[in-house]
Amino acid sequence: MSNNQQDISSTFLEKKDRTILEYGSLILKGFLMGSADVVPGVSGGTMAFITGIYEELLSSIRTVGRPEFISAVFKLRWKEIFSILNWQFLAAVFIGIILAIITLAPVLEVLLKDYPVLLWSFFFGLVLASVFVVSRRIDKWTVPLWVALASGAIVAFWIVGLVPTQTPESWWFLMLSGAIAICAMILPGVSGSFILVLMSKYEFFVSAVTNLDIVSIILAGIGAVIGLVSFAQVLSWLFKRYHDVTVALLTGLMVGSLRKIWPWKEVLESIIDRHGEVKPILERNVLPTLMTDGGFNMQFVYATGLALLGFVLVLVIERVGNAASST
Repeated sequence: MSNNQQDISSTFLEKKDRTILEYGSLILKGFLMGSADVVPGVSGGTMAFITGIYEELLSSIRTVGRPEFISAVFKLRWKEIFSILNWQFLAAVFIGIILAIITLAPVLEVLLKDYPVLLWSFFFGLVLASVFVVSRRIDKWTVPLWVALASGAIVAFWIVGLVPTQTPESWWFLMLSGAIAICAMILPGVSGSFILVLMSKYEFFVSAVTNLDIVSIILAGIGAVIGLVSFAQVLSWLFKRYHDVTVALLTGLMVGSLRKIWPWKEVLESIIDRHGEVKPILERNVLPTLMTDGGFNMQFVYATGLALLGFVLVLVIERVGNAASST
């Protein structure tokens, strides 16, 4: 590597020397991110946060939008490109994300339809534990930080209460959907999949993945790359300048998102989609039924168990991630 390349790479991100086992761990963390991103209401950014790769992920993505990297790409300076880009890290994480989306999208589509209460209970436990884990990244909570948390919670609570609208399937809107959704996906507490629900494109893209609709996937992917690189610049800057305030705001976003993930709901308004299926568009959260005519409501028991499982799983993931980063 030339001195010029060393100077350029040093201005971005100090790359870590990792073993094959550590890259396998990154793929697993990417898989967790992808698994969360597939479900409306759960954020892949939350998984990145609790597994300890969030800030490195932002910094690595941010590099792609820098003039030095773009110049190297246009001039086809391959050594310079790979010296600047934290490509091993990004490749491992994105391999995990893609594997999760391809393998889990069809399964989650069935679970959301047939076992919604049980699935949402599991993810409710995941996000609730994530609030606890992420909040511990701030050593001392002050009044401004509590204000940031409350602001994030209010914003997320409002967003997840919005009613989905009917939208076009034109090429430009598919790109726009990908760009907006990917920005939400890297925000802990804001679900990119739920943004797609609001834009009436969640089922469209799940079907596109399941049926290998390559054109739609590519259009969404182009939009996602543009949105991801652009938004990563902003988030990375916020973390460097206002770390605790940013963490508090993101924690609030997760708190507010619990409104969407609450498992027990009553449908107030629904529509018939283009496939002739009834889809709820307006719901309200209700308390679970503890007793039925046959006795104790076993669904509540199973749902509570799955919520506890999700909660414990996050704590285990965090502990394993901390142990791996300390070695």
